[in-house]
This record gives sequence, structure tokens and C-alpha cells, in this order.
Amino acid sequence: MSDVVRVGVSKGGVRPWRMVVIAIAWGSCFPLLDWGLDGVSALWFVTWRAIVAGLVLWALGATVNWTPGAPSPQMRLGTWALIGVLALMNVTVSFAAMATSSTGIATGMATVLANSQALLVVLPAWALFGERPRTAEIAAVVFGVGGLLIIAVPSGGGQGYGLALLAAVGVTAGALLARRLTDVDVLKLGYWQFLVGGAALAVLAGVIDGPPTVGMSARSWVALSVLAVGGTALPYLLWFVELRRASITAVTSWTLLVPVVGLALGVVVVGERVALAELLGAATVVTALAIVAVAGRITTRPQHIRGDG
Repeated sequence: MSDVVRVGVSKGGVRPWRMVVIAIAWGSCFPLLDWGLDGVSALWFVTWRAIVAGLVLWALGATVNWTPGAPSPQMRLGTWALIGVLALMNVTVSFAAMATSSTGIATGMATVLANSQALLVVLPAWALFGERPRTAEIAAVVFGVGGLLIIAVPSGGGQGYGLALLAAVGVTAGALLARRLTDVDVLKLGYWQFLVGGAALAVLAGVIDGPPTVGMSARSWVALSVLAVGGTALPYLLWFVELRRASITAVTSWTLLVPVVGLALGVVVVGERVALAELLGAATVVTALAIVAVAGRITTRPQHIRGDG
């Protein structure tokens, strides 16, 4: 646990097992949202998701890092401002867009848009952190998005494309901001983003949907608990750690695996049938990820972050 909690920026490659855990957790989010939104306001549901995840990480941080009599490190105003922006983009915008789009989208192109941060992050990471992507990484990402298109196109579209893309923009901005906040304890960064973002979600939900939902069903509470802990707190903690270990391009490329996991869960859990095109698309994505993984092992350069974060 100590290497997860206290890791700083280091030169290295992505740890595949962590990214697989993240992909499985995030791939289960839409099924859990669909299961939990049983007559419940989508915005209030993701508000509780964020707040519960924040409290879980806060409790974990208190257990791991708290020392009797030890003063808490002081953070500068600029750091708090960045955490606030991180919370708004990575939690408020992303969670609200995903939850709202999930009520109007079956599958289709929205799957591609919601996981397009692998493409969106390339140029900003190069400009902000000097992380010039290798040709193989760029080619693999484009190849992987092509695989997602093969999966998505046959299943049709639906409404909410803009919301799905907005969710990807929020995650992209969150990844870039998290990389700048490397001087902040990863658990503290995690619980503050969820608590601040959850508070903003509560305001948004109150304005749009009115007072919070009362009397959620047992099924909704189970879905919320699993989503908040297993689908949010744990994967985001691992996500922040990996963003400090390897290049952002390499880390975000693994999000291409999320729709593949969602496809597999649909087969195993729901009993959906898989078309040949979907199998071909999944194989294309896995191949692209293999290319990224191999490219990351060939050469490594020191990760230099501009500015003091």
C-alpha cells in the first residue's frame, strides 16, 4: 500500500495489472448506473457516488497517513485552486455528463466518444509536460480507436453524443491537472477532488432536479455502494498513481480497454450476443494496447514537468 499512497513522479512504464483493474472497474460503471437508476435522479445518484468515494478515501488516508502529533502539511492557494478545477472537471463535469448521457444512449458511437481521452490528451501532454509521444504510440491509439468504431458502429447511435464527449474532455483535463499536482499526497488529492466535486454536483442536482431523492430501493443502494467504492474510489486511486509513473499518453491509451470490458460484461452478466464485428473490434483494441505496452518498454526518458505544480 505504501508505494501506492506515497508514489511521486518517476520514470517508468505502465503497470498493466493496475490498468486492467481500472478498465474492469470503469467498464462496469455504465451497467451499475443502469442498474442503480431505478426511479432515481441521475444527478443525485452520481452526487452520492462522488461523496461516498471521497469519504472512503478520506478514511483510508486517515488510517494510512495519520500520525499522532504530526502537523498536516500546508498547501498553497494555487494548489487548492488546481484541486478545485480538477474536482470540477474530473468529477462534476465528467460524472454529470456520463450519468445524463446514460439515460439516452444505448451503446454506439457514444462508447467511442466517452473513451476518446486517449486521443484528446496527446497534444496537451506534449505542450504542458514535454511528453512527446512516440510514433508507435500515436499509431496504436488511432488503431485502437478504429477498433472501438468497429465495435460501436453496428450497434447504432442514440442521443447524447455531446455529453459523452464532454465526459471524455473532463477526464482528459483531470489527467492533465493530476499530473501537475504531484506534490500532493495521492490519497488527499483523491478525496478532495471527490468531496469538492460532489458538493458542486449537489448544487447542480438541486437546481435541476430539486431536493435529493428519498427512499432509494435496496437495489439502488447496492449499486451505489459498489460503484462508489469498487468503480470509483479504488480505480481513481490507481489512476492517479499510474499518471505519476508513466507518460500520460501511455496511461490514457489503456482506457481504450474500457468498452471492451463493457462488451465482455454484457456477454457474461446480461447474456448479450456478440457479433463478429464486435469480436474483431475487441481484438483490434487489444492489439493496439499491446503495441503501446511494447513501445513503453523500448526506451524511457525522464519525465520533466514544467512549473512547480
